[in-house]
Amino acid sequence: MADQIKRRTSGFAVFAVVMLALFVGLGIWQLQRRVETHALNAVLNERLAAAPMPLPDPSQWHALTAERDEFRRVSFSATYESRLDAMVYSSGTGMRDDISVPGTWAFLPARLPNGETLAVNAGFVPNTTQDRGRQDSAVAQLITNKPVMLTGYLRFPVSAGWFAPDVERAKRLWFTRDHLAMAQALGWDRVAPFYIDLEAPVPPGGIPKPGPLQVHLPDDQLKFAITCFSLAGLVLIAFAVWLRRRRGIEGMA
Repeated sequence: MADQIKRRTSGFAVFAVVMLALFVGLGIWQLQRRVETHALNAVLNERLAAAPMPLPDPSQWHALTAERDEFRRVSFSATYESRLDAMVYSSGTGMRDDISVPGTWAFLPARLPNGETLAVNAGFVPNTTQDRGRQDSAVAQLITNKPVMLTGYLRFPVSAGWFAPDVERAKRLWFTRDHLAMAQALGWDRVAPFYIDLEAPVPPGGIPKPGPLQVHLPDDQLKFAITCFSLAGLVLIAFAVWLRRRRGIEGMA
């Protein structure tokens, strides 16, 4: 019986050590992620606050990446032409304090002076029913076929996930900001690998509504770290209680 008790004690001790190492490791990892999140938040907000730079030359577009260039402010001249636009559904966004109701983002192509085309998210359209007519009337005022100075942020496409609704072709309605898929479906020709989240100008009617972005990355890592360390403490307490009881049983054996 004593040998059996010792084997059980050794087995539980191994289990306790493994769980303790796991929870402590997870807690340390969460603290490291918190440091990285704060650093990334600072970098992105620095980009958002920087003075706008000229749009990168097309020869440099292939070298741009989301890690290095997302949210960089740019200013350039472009022309909205009479071409099909796209709606992207939004239930709200944490990057715009002025957007809190469902609606659609107005995506449309803009022609640069050098002949290149890029996609522009011209702003938010309050549009709870994703009405194509409502967006058409909002976008119509932008189509002047004249150059206009635009200021905005470099953004990169987001591919549709497993659970994203299918594109509604008849309404030209997307549920992810995949401007490359829009360009292919709507015949925008070859477009830049990034799109522009427009900051300015605001059209006379205020809709579509562009605006400045703010980055607030989730900062839940400290809470998760405390949870992991607390679980590690519970494992230690449970093992201590179990071990004490086992020793009592050994003493009676």
